[in-house]
Amino acid sequence: MLTIDIISLLPELLTSPFDHSIIKRARQKNLLQVNVIDLREYGVGKHRQLDDYQYGGGAGMVMMIEPLFNCINDLKSKNQYDAIVYLTPDGKTLNQGIANHFSTFNKILFICGHYKGIDHRVRDHLITHEISIGDFVLSGGETAAIIMVDAIGRLLPGVLNNESSALSDSFQDNLLAPPVYSRPAEFNGWKVPEVLLSGHDAKIEEWRTNQSLERTKELRPDLLEDE
Repeated sequence: MLTIDIISLLPELLTSPFDHSIIKRARQKNLLQVNVIDLREYGVGKHRQLDDYQYGGGAGMVMMIEPLFNCINDLKSKNQYDAIVYLTPDGKTLNQGIANHFSTFNKILFICGHYKGIDHRVRDHLITHEISIGDFVLSGGETAAIIMVDAIGRLLPGVLNNESSALSDSFQDNLLAPPVYSRPAEFNGWKVPEVLLSGHDAKIEEWRTNQSLERTKELRPDLLEDE
């Protein structure tokens, strides 16, 4: 079973997303466990302070080092993490390869940032990976954590009803997935490609491969450049 712990200032944001669909199924099958840790419990002083002004001046607050240090150390005393991940816009961009790699781990710790970010000393000394979900800024790392859990969780063996489904997803082979169709074979004069109705497995597989290549060349040529 994969265990994912998430440190958050706003744990209530993470309640609903993991109680539905594929991630719910993964949890019910005891293939995935998701724990949300409220950083406020490690806040400083009677007011449980978590943020402060940044040294050197400038707009925006910074998540303090002490609560994060104490929280991470407390969790590490009880768990042996394969990865301690800070979710940040300036991290390495998430892709299918990273999701595949993380799905082989046993325990992962995610840290959700807020404000202008976390005290950089945490990044220098406690973090093993820094991941971004894209070149944009969110209000907090919780949304990124939800995406990461979903991308990783669906890859765990036994989660999907048909495990080969994940292997044919876009980006698994640096290619976009081919078009897919379902019944009826004709609707509003629009027809499903004849090859998909032929029952000829080899021809269907060849068509899908060619479609993947063509769609990738047209829509994401950069993926082919990475080969």
